[in-house]
Amino acid sequence: MSGGFRSRARGNQDPERGEQPSGGFRSRSAGQSGSGDRREQPRGQRRRPEERRDSDRRDARRSRPQGQQDRRRDERRDRRRDNRPPRFRPYAGVDAARSVSFDVLRAVTVDEAFANLVLPKQLAAAGLSGRDAAFATELTYGTLRTQGVLDAVIDSLSSRGVDTLAPEVLVALRMGIYQVLYTRVDAYAAVDTAVNLVKDAGHPRAGGFVNGILRNVVRGGHGLVEDLRPAGELARVAFDHAHPEWIAASFARVLGMQDLPAALEADSARPTVHLAARPGEMGAEELAAMTGGEVGTFSPYAVYLPGGSPGDIEAVRQGMAHVQDEGSQLIARALVEADVDGADAGRWVDLCAGPGGKTALIGALAAIDGARVDAVELQPHRAALVEKACADLPVTVHVADGRVSGLAPGVDRVLVDAPCSGLGALRRRPEARWRKQESDIADLVVLQEELLRAAIRLTRPGGVVVYSTCSPDLRETRGVVDKVLATGAVVEQDAHGFVPGGENLGEELSVQLWPHRHGTDAMFFAVLRVTDPSRV
Repeated sequence: MSGGFRSRARGNQDPERGEQPSGGFRSRSAGQSGSGDRREQPRGQRRRPEERRDSDRRDARRSRPQGQQDRRRDERRDRRRDNRPPRFRPYAGVDAARSVSFDVLRAVTVDEAFANLVLPKQLAAAGLSGRDAAFATELTYGTLRTQGVLDAVIDSLSSRGVDTLAPEVLVALRMGIYQVLYTRVDAYAAVDTAVNLVKDAGHPRAGGFVNGILRNVVRGGHGLVEDLRPAGELARVAFDHAHPEWIAASFARVLGMQDLPAALEADSARPTVHLAARPGEMGAEELAAMTGGEVGTFSPYAVYLPGGSPGDIEAVRQGMAHVQDEGSQLIARALVEADVDGADAGRWVDLCAGPGGKTALIGALAAIDGARVDAVELQPHRAALVEKACADLPVTVHVADGRVSGLAPGVDRVLVDAPCSGLGALRRRPEARWRKQESDIADLVVLQEELLRAAIRLTRPGGVVVYSTCSPDLRETRGVVDKVLATGAVVEQDAHGFVPGGENLGEELSVQLWPHRHGTDAMFFAVLRVTDPSRV
């Protein structure tokens, strides 16, 4: 193996912000978001013909006009947001837990769905709970997390290569190899069910191929993986922790090699659910007592939920709390508490507001301070989520491009929670690490800088702009901030004080959080005081 992993599929570039779109401060319960597997055709017939391989599909997508590509992408998003429950039946000779996992992984592979949205609906449709649901969850997420290693094993044992395999065959192989190498389930049960999956999914002639590959894995065991480890230190660490090498390199540029393994390992740990108590309605202590949770370490609004479904919590249903990573809460707090020169007239803006978690917290604080928030969001469906999250709060939602929002200048405080690569939230979407492409970052950086410049032009002299990303990549963080600082339009304030008791926040004035250090997503934020907005 030449080192590192290839990213096999291009994913939806929707930013991952560590907060649930359905959450927020509101007076009514939000509906569930996510997607189900809408099977409108028999198994084995609902996708493209069997002979159509992954590489052919990618070539076909590239040849489509841009408008058609955009339309198909939007249709996939609509399917993921569809609230209709999926239909379910187990595959012949396969238990319900593995059948659910297979359906979810196929949706992730073929439809570019997100497992954290599809899996709960599939579990409910199958009526799984307890140990069966736990097994289906671990099999799904574990297979996605280790996908690069699993594909390397397949490539080493087959002359055909993963790019030539039908999606159903590839998914069954990944599931089988994961069970053999990373779980304690009976190896031959893993082999037999994988063979049955491909047969009942419309590929009966592939059963022998799958059987042969998996029996070789049973014989070779972990020695197969050991033989595939690359020679270079960075590539080896990336391989050992199942990350593309370019992502490991991005983290290493910030952390150094010594801390890199812990950071990559944290991406494979299940994140604790964080709640934000609504300021003025409920304190963190009261919310913790109600939920049996633990008061957060850094944010005065944060509660760590010990388990269970957040949607079942009365405070969440009543709009007095919502799901939000503690790092995101700190960013909202920094915007509201940063010092401004002169009187704060109460004109606040969230320039990239969707899906609304930060906006809701800012809006609750604005209600206390007598301020108003203009929330700008480009995508109409995300703007609707902002409106839902901010019902009964002093927030006005505008469907507009943040670069040309149409808002009048002279604003006191602006948040730019910029669209980004989402590398800081990989633990929330295990498939994301394999979908992302390093080549995407250059375009994102251009957009991020344009949004930050637009925010500065909106802000009055003496006002504050907070720039944040859910990515630790230096090109998206310090690279963007330093370019704007060079114009002389802003000066940077020390942001470390907005993380009370926080350590290892970075050597710069900005803050860089990490899952393995702070228990949050890898959020970045910088606090900038505007001196001369005309200079950008």
